[in-house]
Amino acid sequence: MFGKKEKPVEKKIISGQTYGQERALYSLRDTVVRSCTFDGAEDGESALKEARGVDVLDCLFALRYPLWHTEDFTLASSEMKETCRAPLWYSKNGVISNCKIDGVKCLRECDAITVRQCGIVSPEFGWRCRDVKIYDSDVDSQYFMFESRNVTMDHTHMVGKYSFQYIENMTIENSDLDTKDAFWHTKNVTVRNSVIKGEYLGWYSDGLTLIGCKIIGTQPLCYCNNLTLINCEMEDTDLSFEYSDVRAEIIGNIMSVKNPASGSIVADSIGEIILENSVRELNCKITTR
Repeated sequence: MFGKKEKPVEKKIISGQTYGQERALYSLRDTVVRSCTFDGAEDGESALKEARGVDVLDCLFALRYPLWHTEDFTLASSEMKETCRAPLWYSKNGVISNCKIDGVKCLRECDAITVRQCGIVSPEFGWRCRDVKIYDSDVDSQYFMFESRNVTMDHTHMVGKYSFQYIENMTIENSDLDTKDAFWHTKNVTVRNSVIKGEYLGWYSDGLTLIGCKIIGTQPLCYCNNLTLINCEMEDTDLSFEYSDVRAEIIGNIMSVKNPASGSIVADSIGEIILENSVRELNCKITTR
């Protein structure tokens, strides 16, 4: 005997309303919120706090903290204005799609969030989150995804500074990253078929793997442990690999290599190999094809 299938929940509908008061739709359950505006002279916060099973569609948010402690939600085709600060914190099991997000500190301490086809301008986006997936999106952020775990990105263009610091278990594919000081202190991060432009890439990382990537910028990949580069290109990368444990296969030229600690580096050509004034024992094999 098979158990009876549970009937899908029939959701209520709220449409075309404007809410400005504090906790306007607090603890809302199993509801479609469509074409609503969260703004007004009341300047109320936390409009959809503690909501469960809500679909928020084609809405405008201009007030603070609207989706805190929200679970099993969809946010689609909506806009969060710059005044919508810290809009999603402590939330879980959500899908955000086709949204324009301008609020600072948009995602924090969240679990199991998928972001698709969004335009995001949000300093401090994605801090201390877990199980986040970002696809086909444009992101402008500082300290993007700080201290997060189990993150996936694909076909994403990212601009900012100090991104991906202290991240653990991350995969990035087919993306364009223009970001200074990226991947510092990361653990178990793999980047495939992407362009990474920025100064001081990947310092103090452990288990950073770059496959088929183009790396652009000064002093990359220093003080790294278990660093791997496979079929990568390097452009304007002077003073690379200082005190790193590295295994690198580079297509083309490396501008300069300085005091790599251990492992091996192979490239078509290397402009300058600097092995001097080291404070560590150096046991890295450096060869050109």
